[in-house]
Amino acid sequence: QVQLVESGGGLVQAGGSLRLSCAAAGSTFSLNAIGWYRQAPGKQRELVAAISSYGGTNYADAVKGRFTISRDNAKNTAYLQMNSLKPEDTAVYYCNADPSFGMVLKGLGSWGQGTQVTVSS
Repeated sequence: QVQLVESGGGLVQAGGSLRLSCAAAGSTFSLNAIGWYRQAPGKQRELVAAISSYGGTNYADAVKGRFTISRDNAKNTAYLQMNSLKPEDTAVYYCNADPSFGMVLKGLGSWGQGTQVTVSS
């Protein structure tokens, strides 16, 4: 099992940017696919973006063109660069990791504790 810690959340104005980090320990990071999920109050958790062990990416339609997922295997860290933020991006953001990309796309890997992102109007 991989242990994950998210960081980088905060309060920003609409149109602003944040970069979230997902630091991993406890397994070989390079072998894991990583997904970023978010959950707003009263709503189901949804996939935002995912990156495979080889660097292939998936994005939710709502964030395509605004968010970029990346990874730095030397630092055992995955990132979510969020630009042009909107109030509807407000949520707790979680990372999910598993050797299987398919498992990550289903949110069935290991979870971090989450980091709060709040976007004001």
